[in-house]
Amino acid sequence: MSFVGGSMNLPAKSITRDDGHPLFTNSKQTELQKYPKKPTVSPTLAELLMHVDDAQNSPVDHRAVEIGYGCSSLPSSNPFFLCFNNLTYSVKVRKKLGSIPFCGKNSDETESNGINTKILLNEISGEAHEGEIMAVLGASGSGKSTLIDALANRIAKDSLKGTLTLNGEVLESKLLRVISAYVMQDDLLFPMLTVEETLMFSAEFRLPRSLSKSKKKARVQALIDQLGLRSAAKTVIGDEGHRGVSGGERRRVSIGIDIIHDPIVLFLDEPTSGLDSTSAFMVVKVLQRIAQSGSIVIMSIHQPSYRILSLLDRLIFLSHGNTVFAGSPGMLPSFFAEFGHPIPENENKTEFALDLIRELEETPGGTKSLVEFNKSWQARKNQRNGFSMRSNLSLKDAISASISKGKLVSGATNDSNPTASVPIFANPLWIEMMVIAKRSMTNSRRMPELFGIRLGAVVITGIILATMFWKLDNSPKGIQERLGFFAFAMSTTFYTCAEAIPVFLQERYIFMRETAYNAYRRSSYVLAHSLISIPSLVILSMAFAAITFWAVGLAGGLSGFFFFFLTIFASFWAGSSFVTFLSGIVSHVMLGFTVVVAVLAYFLLFSGFFISRNRIPLYWIWFHYISLVKYPYEAVLQNEFDDPTKCFVRGVQMFDNTPLGEVPLSVKLKLLQSMSGVLGANITGSTCVTTGKDLLVQQGITDISKWNCLWIIIAWGFFFRILFYFTLLLGSKNKRK
Repeated sequence: MSFVGGSMNLPAKSITRDDGHPLFTNSKQTELQKYPKKPTVSPTLAELLMHVDDAQNSPVDHRAVEIGYGCSSLPSSNPFFLCFNNLTYSVKVRKKLGSIPFCGKNSDETESNGINTKILLNEISGEAHEGEIMAVLGASGSGKSTLIDALANRIAKDSLKGTLTLNGEVLESKLLRVISAYVMQDDLLFPMLTVEETLMFSAEFRLPRSLSKSKKKARVQALIDQLGLRSAAKTVIGDEGHRGVSGGERRRVSIGIDIIHDPIVLFLDEPTSGLDSTSAFMVVKVLQRIAQSGSIVIMSIHQPSYRILSLLDRLIFLSHGNTVFAGSPGMLPSFFAEFGHPIPENENKTEFALDLIRELEETPGGTKSLVEFNKSWQARKNQRNGFSMRSNLSLKDAISASISKGKLVSGATNDSNPTASVPIFANPLWIEMMVIAKRSMTNSRRMPELFGIRLGAVVITGIILATMFWKLDNSPKGIQERLGFFAFAMSTTFYTCAEAIPVFLQERYIFMRETAYNAYRRSSYVLAHSLISIPSLVILSMAFAAITFWAVGLAGGLSGFFFFFLTIFASFWAGSSFVTFLSGIVSHVMLGFTVVVAVLAYFLLFSGFFISRNRIPLYWIWFHYISLVKYPYEAVLQNEFDDPTKCFVRGVQMFDNTPLGEVPLSVKLKLLQSMSGVLGANITGSTCVTTGKDLLVQQGITDISKWNCLWIIIAWGFFFRILFYFTLLLGSKNKRK
């Protein structure tokens, strides 16, 4: 909100629109006077947002409330001042085989024991002030994005050398994550949400629970006007398969979701990349308004146009990780004139500078002469000026003053520790879970084909199984067919879950961007997605169980069906949890499918269907007990056969599935009489030879009851969700090593 960083102690007549006309009528000015402020206390957040409501309820067109735009009432003695000194970062690159030593070696590389150390940043220093835009320029590979990452705490602390201070105090990473925002080069947004919904969800993450829903909506509407997105507010973001907003609008939405909480420092990695000149200018114009609202804006940009250059306040030119110029755009002509390469009139100053840097990079000495000249020129400039602008306020006081003006809407305390003055997360865990769940369901509801395909796969599989295994009997052949049905049905539930692999892979970078700057907790994300998956799993389980249970002729009646349904549901739960965990490890959809198919095949192999537990070699028995298919398979077998009153093989059926199965019945009865004499027991054609208990013993299912199997399946699901959480905790730091 561009007015938040400015002072509210202006007379009402100075509040104007972009076209110069008053934003509030006389009645509105009178209405504003209903909210008197104490002379020694800054306006509260509620008072600030009341002005937003007044602006939006007025009959004028929707426009950003630009209170304090270039306003002199903001004391010049308390801007934020970001300073970075001697930032150095290098990576080790293993020497390629067949490379020729001393041939074409870059000046920014050193060699040791066959390993090249490539210097990406070489003692970069500079400063950025509140209300200004600092742009980092250079050719591809010059270190622009690396410098932005270094300033935004996206490089591991042990790898980056140098200091980063805010108002003269070392800026801790914990505090930086709270007071800053980082806009990636790629626009990572949910495709089926509208612009307004996207910003509203971001507001619900970033703005505190104490702020009413109407105030959050007011903030979003003001931001939509500030970003110039009013005409696209109700349009979906879109993707390759759905038409949505334009590229420039997508970029401004990406910026908007990260400035919804009015960060003190805003980092952007090439925000104009891929945009036409008009869209790029509009994006930088928005950034200028953000800076003038009381923020420090630092961005990388490849080659700014003349119009964009007029909006920039500070420039840093890089070449192979070295600074070749640092200063205001107005200093460029004198700098290059003193260097011996004056900029011609009517020439774009940045284009001339970049072209000259490229030419020097292709010479044997590279840009070393320009780097050395810049150092001497900076020293002369500092000696001539005799001072450098500094903030008169400590970091604690500056943050407190900014918060009192409404800049950080997360709230604050008067603690002496500046890190403690701003909460790490704006909302409690359960609020975050609700917002994540609502956003995910809204996005999924507009793409019903995703769940429809999965439900269709389950229904078709159920119909095929029902027709293939229609009304099985209790003969020995029927027993074998039942075993095959259960093995295939249980493994199919897990294979069906493989379709969930792309879900997190598509959201991975959105998740990393949002959690990197404390939009919500990782635990909130895991819990929310676990809960919202349950309704769909219930539908899939009920559909599969209802189609197959009575069609196949399974035993147990209504209670047997209920347990069969619970087992299918538990299998879906464990399978989706396992696949979700794998999606947190693998980085590519096809790799994920390959791993899932292979692992599930091993689970089926060791489940006990192909070879009973008693026959599995001891060195593989551990795999039998970690097989996800084992427990649902044993559970449904016990549900089917654990009935002492039911007989599955009678006297004459003993010869089925053997060469004697084709002999006449009379011969079978005579054989039974002979066996009775030998065994000393009367075995007739109707004598029960094998019960359900006997079948379970033959399959090696004797150690775990069916209900314990069910609880173990559910526990596996929770176990994989916990592993998924730790995967996110350890694997989504989003930092360079």
